[in-house]
Amino acid sequence: MGIATGLGVLALSAVFFLGSSATALRAADCGNVAAPGLDWSGCSKTNIMLPSSDLQGANLAGAHFDSTDLSDANLTSANFEKATLVRAWLKNAKADGANFAKIEAYRSDFTKASANGASFANAELQRAEFAGAQLNNADFQKAELGRADFDKALLSGANFSFANLSRATLNGAVMDGATSFSGAFMYLTRIEGLDLSKASGLQQAQINLACGDNTTILPSWLKAPSNWPCPPDEKD
Repeated sequence: MGIATGLGVLALSAVFFLGSSATALRAADCGNVAAPGLDWSGCSKTNIMLPSSDLQGANLAGAHFDSTDLSDANLTSANFEKATLVRAWLKNAKADGANFAKIEAYRSDFTKASANGASFANAELQRAEFAGAQLNNADFQKAELGRADFDKALLSGANFSFANLSRATLNGAVMDGATSFSGAFMYLTRIEGLDLSKASGLQQAQINLACGDNTTILPSWLKAPSNWPCPPDEKD
């Protein structure tokens, strides 16, 4: 074997070794206990108990948390992009500034969670529970929020542009600052008693599809349709 050939083999061996080491390290991350800043990206963490865990700043992109208990967890600034959280519990979790963009989280529970400034852009959140959650300045652009419940949630400055809010419950929510509904689909969205006077992007066509009543406060350029109030929503 010539010197050049030998050096080439050594170089390839080194590359293989380094690649194998990186793969092993990545695999080891999935077995690590919850800790701030760890890398669980792509890991399977389904149907396990992680209440009160500290995952601040963790990389959880593409991980699987279906039916997992993350209640009371510290998820501040964590990255969940493209993760799955179907039927996951995040009650009382602290997730300010977290990235939930493009997650799949049908029937997930964010009751009383704090997710101010968090991104839920393009997320699948049908029937998700956000009752009492703090969601000021949260980004829900293009999110699927059919039948999601925002009762008594804090939504000042939130962005629902082009989101699907069909049959979602917004009555009881608090919007002290400008909240954007530009292009949002609001078929049978429950807005009874909601103060929308500071909301932006609303059009009459959206209000005509929504369900309000004589306690709904609309921006000055909009008027309540004659078919209000809607009949009670049929739960299924």
